[in-house]
Parts: sequence; structure tokens; C-alpha cells
Amino acid sequence: MLAYTYMGKDHFGLVRKGKPVLESPDDAIVKVTLASICTSDLHIKHGSVPRAVPGVTVGHEMVGIVEQTGSNVHKVRRGDRVAVNVETFCGKCFFCRHGYVNNCTDPDGGWALGCRIDGGQAEYVRVPHADQGLSIIPDSVSDEQAVFVGDILSTGYWAAKISEIDEGDTVLIIAAGPTGVCTLLCTMMKCPKRIIVCEKNPDRADFIRKHYPDILVTVPDGCKEFVMRNSDHDGADRVIEAAGSDESFRLAWDSARPNAIVTIVAMYDTPQILPLPEMYGKNLIFKTGGVDGCDCDRILDLITDGKIDTTPLITHRFALEDIDEAYRIFENRLDGVIKVVVRIP
Repeated sequence: MLAYTYMGKDHFGLVRKGKPVLESPDDAIVKVTLASICTSDLHIKHGSVPRAVPGVTVGHEMVGIVEQTGSNVHKVRRGDRVAVNVETFCGKCFFCRHGYVNNCTDPDGGWALGCRIDGGQAEYVRVPHADQGLSIIPDSVSDEQAVFVGDILSTGYWAAKISEIDEGDTVLIIAAGPTGVCTLLCTMMKCPKRIIVCEKNPDRADFIRKHYPDILVTVPDGCKEFVMRNSDHDGADRVIEAAGSDESFRLAWDSARPNAIVTIVAMYDTPQILPLPEMYGKNLIFKTGGVDGCDCDRILDLITDGKIDTTPLITHRFALEDIDEAYRIFENRLDGVIKVVVRIP
């Protein structure tokens, strides 16, 4: 089968590999029908994910059709159309029982697919702990509607959940990339008093204004002052940081009111520093990633009910054979790209 593979730092390649086989009675083999490219894939490409294994098939956003299941798999069966969770988790360890599935202690626990074990930018993928990692897609939901459920939409849902958003809050979301937009959609369901999105890219800022006209939009330069003018308590009550730069990290805590919650969902290429003398007295609560992706079934219900729609994020579509070009456009943010999907024959 064809599989897009991490060959080494700064080098991905489309190669032929053997079709995966069941390695455990908890496994399932899924025929991938649609996959997507994530910014986390770029972090792997550029060597920013030390646990990523050279030779691994990349990709952790995907949907497909169950082809084979192990004897311990009961949730899905051959022929089911499924969304694949970015995380694999046993459901039994201390962390899983408390909902912290990103920290599952199983050898394949946490973010394994497309990082430590072969992922889904390929014709087939083996999914460990399939009863936890697969969600059946309702017939009324398309592949494109479901493809982000297991990763960026789970991240947005999780970010909104742990941010403890109240109806009287001002929420600042930093960055209107794919994760930021998914976070926005899930924050909107919390019905805060106001939501502000900070985005420096004019095309992405216009995307927010076009699709979500009730959302306030600002740019990094002057963001803090904008938030101060449009909040009730000298800053945002809740800040969700989805950009991942030194500047956005500082902007996140600096734009928060005293005693606010700052939720970090971005991945960073460099360490961040807490300038505690400047923060003294703000009494901030920081909550950090990665995502605990254990709400995929609930998210699919919300999509079915028409409460979440991420299809406007899909701006480009490619076949697997053209995935190099898909990466070129996505990585360099060409042609107004927001999210790319890859069709698998």
C-alpha cells in the first residue's frame, strides 16, 4: 500500500509498505477513505517531536471503513464507517479512568498514531484499543464532516471544556487557524457574553468575519488594548492560546484579567518562560495540552444535530498521490489554505 512516511528531519516521502495486520485482539484494521494534514505533522517533519520514529507513516486525522477487528473488539464491526481518535488509550489505567487519556500508561497510549506507530496518511491503518479509539459515523454525517472529530475538533471541545467558561465571560481565542476555529465553535456552544478572536493573517481574520459575524476580531498589535476595551474586568476572563509562538504566549497571559484561566492548546517549537515578576499579583491559572480526546462520540452527536460544522475549514482537496503538493500548500500557507484533506482510493 502507499503510505506517507517520515524519512528523517525535513523529509517526508510517499513509499510502498505492507498492509498492516492485527497485532492484538484489541486492534482494528481500517481502510482509510479521507485523511487530513495537521500542523503537528509539520512539527514531526522539522524534528520538533523527539518521540516521533523515523520510518513511521504520518497522519492522525482520518476516517475510514472497518475492514477487520480483533476478538476483543465489540464496539465496531467490519463495514462500519468510523472516525479515528488521535489518541490510543486503554480505558483501564488510572489516567484513562479519570478522563486523562492523553496520559494513558499503555505502551501505545496517548498520541501514538502517526508519531510512534504507523498513522493514517495511507491506504490502511491499524488502530490499537479500537473500542476506545473508533467512533461510528452516523449515516447522515459525511466523511468531510467527520474527518476532524478525532483531533482538532476534539482539541477545541476539550479546550472549551477545561476553560470553565461561564455565560458572563469574555473569552479571547488567539489564532484562527484550524484548531482555533474548532475551539471557537465549541466555545460558542458555551454562550459566553462575548468572544474575541486575535488573528494576524488577513485572510483568516476575514474568514472569521464572514462565517461568524457576531465574533469580535482583532490583530496581535493592539490586542491587549482591544480586549481591555471589550471586557468587563480589565482583561479576558478566559484565554485560549492556539498559535504557539513566543509572542502569542506572552499575549495570552498579558491579555488575561487577574485570576483568569489561560488554556494552552498550541504546540511550541521552543521552551516558553513564565516571567513571574511581571505576572506577580495576576494569580493566573494555566491549563496546558495535549488534548484528552475522549469525547468523540459526543462530538459526532453534535455534528448530527447541526450544532457543529467544520466543513468551511476545508479549502483544498488532493488525492494521496499528490500529497507532496498538498503539504507544500499547507506548510507555506498558500492560496488561502486553511485545511487540506487527502482522498484515499
